[in-house]
Amino acid sequence: MSSTAPVTSSPPPATPPLPFTAALWDMDGTLVDTEPYWMRAETELMAAHGLHWDEELGELMVGNPLLTSAEILRAHGLPLPAEVVVEKLLERVVAQVRAHVPFRPGAAELLADLRAHGIPCALVTMSYRSLAEAVVDACPAGTFASLVTGDEVTHGKPHPEPYLTGAAALGAAPQECVAFEDSPPGLRSAVAAGTQAVAIPHIVDLPEVPEARVVSTLSGLTVTGLAELLRS
Repeated sequence: MSSTAPVTSSPPPATPPLPFTAALWDMDGTLVDTEPYWMRAETELMAAHGLHWDEELGELMVGNPLLTSAEILRAHGLPLPAEVVVEKLLERVVAQVRAHVPFRPGAAELLADLRAHGIPCALVTMSYRSLAEAVVDACPAGTFASLVTGDEVTHGKPHPEPYLTGAAALGAAPQECVAFEDSPPGLRSAVAAGTQAVAIPHIVDLPEVPEARVVSTLSGLTVTGLAELLRS
């Protein structure tokens, strides 16, 4: 009489835990392509005072706190107080965003996948709350658990304060957060804060930062792919 040993199967390999527990998003140029809106607002404001402005000059503004950008316009002849410059630019850009939110390729899809995986997100932007809320309002409810805006921090990018504040708002250590950025000041801020920075070059070239991963686009990037990128 013969007996057959029971066939046992090996358990499937365990899925490694994600290398991040929270996500921090820059807004202008990373989540949404509002840079053309800013350029239009800057050009119109300068033209109203008989002053020249163009795309090359506009690159000086990318990623800066708004008051810093206002001072750049003033240095090019705009005869208005910095606070008034910011107010006028914001009013014009918010109106454009309310009409149409230009999400960057893959950004909305990655946001949805992060939410499906239970990864909380914070928006960390040097734009002011009025503009950030216009963008957030275009996202599904609950997409962002927190907003960190340029009018609510003491030190703007490239200082680490914005990303440290964003991580704290989500209850995560900076090193547990992935941060998405497209500008040199923002990338320096994210790295200085100790986050796992992912750079997505857009309007301006980014410096080589050994601590950051670089992708050409967020299009097609999933939570799984993001985890593999950060482990590499």
